[in-house]
Amino acid sequence: MIKDIVRQVLVIVATIATLTVNTLAQTLPINNLTPQEISDAIPALFTPAGYVFGIWSIIYLGMIGYTIYQALPAQRENELLRKIAPFYLLSSVGNIGWILLWHYLFITVSMAAMLLLLVSLIGVYVILHRDDRRPENNGERILVYPVFSVYLAWVSVATIANASAVLFNLEWGAFGISHVIWTNIMVFIAMGLGATFLFSRFFDVAYALVLIWSFVGIAVRHAGTYDGILIPVGMMAGALGLMIVIAYFMRQSSSTPSPQPTG
Repeated sequence: MIKDIVRQVLVIVATIATLTVNTLAQTLPINNLTPQEISDAIPALFTPAGYVFGIWSIIYLGMIGYTIYQALPAQRENELLRKIAPFYLLSSVGNIGWILLWHYLFITVSMAAMLLLLVSLIGVYVILHRDDRRPENNGERILVYPVFSVYLAWVSVATIANASAVLFNLEWGAFGISHVIWTNIMVFIAMGLGATFLFSRFFDVAYALVLIWSFVGIAVRHAGTYDGILIPVGMMAGALGLMIVIAYFMRQSSSTPSPQPTG
């Protein structure tokens, strides 16, 4: 019982700390630099238009909802919440660490914090979907599963963007391949991730929608400047949207019971 209360309190503290640091990054701002100013100074082509980062507001609301839900007395002995809490705490460390490293311009080192955040969220996701588990109540259905799907999807995109920024900062030659082509390759890889989450047993539409949101943002950012990015990335966003429809009908077809023979 005491361990469960401690776990609930630690999750609350982790969420408050994460939201506080992220808020200060925008309002203070930390090291007198906003995240947008730093991104603009490292113009990696994979980075989407600024408005796309508004998805953090949705993620923050999800984190608050999850934190309140897991803190309820009725959820004190919830085995699922017990298992994901350590990974959530690690994700908060990664999130805060990345903000601080990024704002103090430790661009290369920030990749380590981003990877910690990514791996932690993967840990949560695996636990949520282990043994084909499904949400058992509306609390899990609304305040746990979709929250971490959206969070993981965005951090997947952010990890690729961070890697792109690190390589740009290191003046990587990209093996002589143009940055436009590399950007398209990275978006294609991200699209492959989205397809994997759609056509697997997860059928994670939320994950795929976040990727589409990011792809459109990348295309918008380069409209009028890089048609070599705008057109392919726009097509990949459309293709992933089509995959959502195809995956949905495939699931509907497979879940429809076969007619029983008569006579």
